[in-house]
Amino acid sequence: MLKLAKLPDRTPVKLAITITPDLAHALGDYATIYNRTYGDKAEVADLVPAMLDSFLASDRAFAKARRDMEAGT
Repeated sequence: MLKLAKLPDRTPVKLAITITPDLAHALGDYATIYNRTYGDKAEVADLVPAMLDSFLASDRAFAKARRDMEAGT
């Protein structure tokens, strides 16, 4: 048996959402500041998945509820 387990499914899933104009403006500002900070050309669509991942990873209540759900409790 190999030490590295089989990689999980990495097929991208496209998600379409509708957001408020204020949130769209804030995300645009974030992308501008991100690009200035890192000298990058990232678009909002490039940043949102990382932002969501970071948000979910930092939500301890979500992590606990998810573990409980997976355990069937």
